[in-house]
Amino acid sequence: MNPASAVASEATTTPLERLRSLLAEVLPTNRFYAQKFGTSTPPPLRSWADLQQLPFTTKAELLADQQQHPPYGSNLTYPVSCYSRLHQTSGTSTGQPLRWLDTPTSWEWILDCWRQHYQRIGLTAQDRVFFPFSFGPFLGFWSAFESAARLGAFVAPGGGMSSLARLRFILDHGITVVFATPTYALHLADLAAREKIDLANSLVRALVVAGEPGGSIPATRQRIASAWGARVYDHFGLTEVGPVAIEATDRPGSLEILEKEYLAEVVDTATGEPVGAGEVGELVLTNLGRLGSPLIRYRTGDWVRLAEGSGATGDRHQRLEGGILGRVDDMIHIRGNNVYPSAIEGIVRRFAEVVEFRLHVDQSHPLADLRLEIEPTPGAEATIADAISRAIRDELLFRVDVTLVPPGSLPRFEMKARRVVRIPPRATPERISPHQ
Repeated sequence: MNPASAVASEATTTPLERLRSLLAEVLPTNRFYAQKFGTSTPPPLRSWADLQQLPFTTKAELLADQQQHPPYGSNLTYPVSCYSRLHQTSGTSTGQPLRWLDTPTSWEWILDCWRQHYQRIGLTAQDRVFFPFSFGPFLGFWSAFESAARLGAFVAPGGGMSSLARLRFILDHGITVVFATPTYALHLADLAAREKIDLANSLVRALVVAGEPGGSIPATRQRIASAWGARVYDHFGLTEVGPVAIEATDRPGSLEILEKEYLAEVVDTATGEPVGAGEVGELVLTNLGRLGSPLIRYRTGDWVRLAEGSGATGDRHQRLEGGILGRVDDMIHIRGNNVYPSAIEGIVRRFAEVVEFRLHVDQSHPLADLRLEIEPTPGAEATIADAISRAIRDELLFRVDVTLVPPGSLPRFEMKARRVVRIPPRATPERISPHQ
């Protein structure tokens, strides 16, 4: 089968019709999903309730499939010769990256998703866009860069530069839009302040941030916006799924899903049953245009809250209130409290004296302990530790040991920050395998 025969996205085609077309294209030749569904014949989809009868897809399944069918797995609708792009995930949570192939048709769909995102944030051919990081094999920056170039914008990669050189590049070339993680945007702002560079009066009008929940944490985004004198737009996507959602200019603090390109569900992590609008659950996605390597009902592992009035079946506008709230596997359990690291960041970032922080979760004892390391600005009062501890106690209802560390001692991150350090539970006789 030729990928060029894939059904293109049309404004008059409903998401349900596109899903039927996707299954009709994929199942006859895609070994992964034919085996998963137990058939190469597309199931009848008469309503959105039928979608929920299809099995979930998990990252563990995809990793196992790529191990069994190296190097790319069996989730390929066409012969390998039809694919022209390779990307892969970072592998930070599992130790093994997912490799993902795209046909030219699927790649065009990804670029079109970015085109729609750019419409929502008002990016035009008059903008000058900077990507201040080295381009690795993950999807996001390559697709965002190429789509902006096709729009006619001036685009500039920033790989192989120091952070200071990147700041000077922004000023020298009149950059108007910067892509970065929230952590790196703050790091550049901190460096600019130390080097007496006035970012707030530069030509940068917008930052598109992704890779971490910080873009939708009010205190974090406010610090970025204030330091840069620019509007902050949160973005969410996955290498294996595509560019899913972005914050629209008139909808701050929430992510708008491209509902014509993705089917989004929010489910109870334990039961897999749908949760109502306003309730927290796990985001499940089906991409409708990436036919060469599709994902159907993919459990992302991200906690989200579907905004009231948003549809969960692709037929109405969908918004994720507060963006990505955290990762399912990042939840911290402290003395009967379930806490997202993003909730702690939301408190810490209110204190201007904090440059960087790190969480230590010690699970080696019956009751887990949480220690928070704070790197303050030079000259900050030592009482800042007590103030942060009180704020966490008052808002999150548990005590945390807050300690100050010397300036410059905590790691800086260009890509996704890894601020949570876990000490795992001690092995007990019950946990030790009799074969060990």
